Amino acid sequence: MDGVTVIDHPLVQHKLTIMRKKETSTGSFRRLLREISTLLCYEVTRDLELTTARIETPLEVIDAPVLEGKKLVFASILRAGNGLLEGMLELVPSARVSHIGVYRDHETLEAVEYFFKAPDSIDERLVIVVDPMLATGNSAIAAIDTLKARGATNIRFLCLLAAPEGIKSFRAHHPDVPVYTASIDRQLNEKGYIVPGLGDAGDRMYGTK
Repeated sequence: MDGVTVIDHPLVQHKLTIMRKKETSTGSFRRLLREISTLLCYEVTRDLELTTARIETPLEVIDAPVLEGKKLVFASILRAGNGLLEGMLELVPSARVSHIGVYRDHETLEAVEYFFKAPDSIDERLVIVVDPMLATGNSAIAAIDTLKARGATNIRFLCLLAAPEGIKSFRAHHPDVPVYTASIDRQLNEKGYIVPGLGDAGDRMYGTK
């Protein structure tokens, strides 16, 4: 699909399969999500711009590559997005963090925003929005609507699973925002869940229902 990158690294796919199993425990699910998010982070940041800085090694002075521009922003769509956020911060501990509170009304499947917090100069930073699932796409669309309204212009969306319906809706609303995912699953069911999927990511992370 145009604008969508499927991250098919063998370790990503292996860990995702274990996460899909209904018998995988809450603790194991949480650990695997943290591990897989680090691998996903490698891919979504693969083309970051570099510049050079003069440093001194134990042997000589060199011009060595460093990231260019302001610190990244990882924007977590609460609450399940925090599962991806933790692993990504292990890889990029200097990143700034934004939290976006959006929940899906189970009757209408529409997104309802209840919280937003972001660092300064968001218009000058790359913002990577994270949420394990891109199902209907409504929550992701609402979150990015909010970020753009606050001035963000350089945005990427990272998820664990995506449904074709969600991708279509998301890309229609935000064609300028690339999507990175570990899998495009078959479809949504009548309740708006991704199938075959892995269930509700937030419930499986936190042991809730």
